[in-house]
Amino acid sequence: MAAAISLAGLTKRYGEARGIDDVSFDVPEATIFGFIGPNGAGKTTTIRILLGLIAPTSGTARIFDRDVTLGPAARASTGYVPGETDLYPRMRARELLAYLGSFHPGDHAARRHELAARFDLDLDRRTDDLSLGNRKKVAIVAALQHAPRLIVLDEPSNGLDPVIRARLHETLRDEAARGATIFFSSHELAEVQAVCRAVAVLREGRVVACGDVAALRGREVRRVRAIGIDPIELAGVTGLERDGDAITFLYDGPMPALLSALAAAAPRDVRIDEPTLEEVFLRYYAGTS
Repeated sequence: MAAAISLAGLTKRYGEARGIDDVSFDVPEATIFGFIGPNGAGKTTTIRILLGLIAPTSGTARIFDRDVTLGPAARASTGYVPGETDLYPRMRARELLAYLGSFHPGDHAARRHELAARFDLDLDRRTDDLSLGNRKKVAIVAALQHAPRLIVLDEPSNGLDPVIRARLHETLRDEAARGATIFFSSHELAEVQAVCRAVAVLREGRVVACGDVAALRGREVRRVRAIGIDPIELAGVTGLERDGDAITFLYDGPMPALLSALAAAAPRDVRIDEPTLEEVFLRYYAGTS
């Protein structure tokens, strides 16, 4: 499958300060790809390079096989929802969206009204009077109204209520089904797990894991819950917590050793599952991968 985004050795430094360092991964077309990490990890820096807003110190970023540093052509088929939504003042939402839509060929009025209805956006409201959630709705409609091939989202759900958030997820799945690629940057790991097929994990400016969500969740580490035993001492056990007479922990080691230790402890009940994406992320962020 062709790559919608291809990053190779992408590095950005701000003098002595760290930005991002040697970021490399590909995002296949027609997928919802998660880009996760804590605040300050370098997610927004990477996105700004992709959008041509800042230049990399070294490395390359390509959108549909066009270098983003060579001009706007690489970004012509992109829609973008920024993390912080600042709108032109003293305009009605419909006027602002029509103006932003005019930068892209074609008539987007029907699509604009369809999206506004889907997200319960009042197009007659003035931008000055909009709440954070409604400003975010305007940004989402602006990004999607011209049916872009690539949709870049930086914390898109910030300010949205649960109903609108669910509609956004449904809309993104529809966009991917029609062939669009969605680059979904967030620190809301449960949300990424719910909508993304693959993810890259960024830690202190570097990619520490990249792959299918299911594969990352199932790779090596397991979540164990055992009832009626004391904490076990075994290499590979991390994050041990006690809840009444139950213990839970993550295990990263040979399965026969775990099973032997549990058999010796003789719990009343035991459950071994794949971890959540959040647990996997925290494991990488803690530097225990």
